[in-house]
Amino acid sequence: MADIVSTEGVLGGNARLEGRRISVIGIAERVLDHGQTPEYVADQLDVSLAEIHAALAYYYRNLDEMDGDRERRCDLDDELQRRSKAPESREY
Repeated sequence: MADIVSTEGVLGGNARLEGRRISVIGIAERVLDHGQTPEYVADQLDVSLAEIHAALAYYYRNLDEMDGDRERRCDLDDELQRRSKAPESREY
C-alpha cells in the first residue's frame, strides 16, 4: 500500500503521496468535487490505483485535517487573487 507522508517545506506540509508532490487533498478534490474516476486520476497523475485509494482512505480517516487543508488552500487562493496585478477579465 502507498504511504502517505507530511514533510515540512513540501506542499506546505500537507499530506501527500510519499516520494511525490501530489497532495491527498488534490486527489480527493479531483475525485469527490470534480467527479473524476480514481482510474482516470491515476492515469493523469501517473500513479497507481492503489496510491489513489490510499490517498482517499487517508482523506476519510482525517476529515478534520483535510477540512483545514481546504480552508488554507482557499485562503491562499484569495490572497493571491487580491495581490494579483492582472486586469480583471471581461466578458465580450
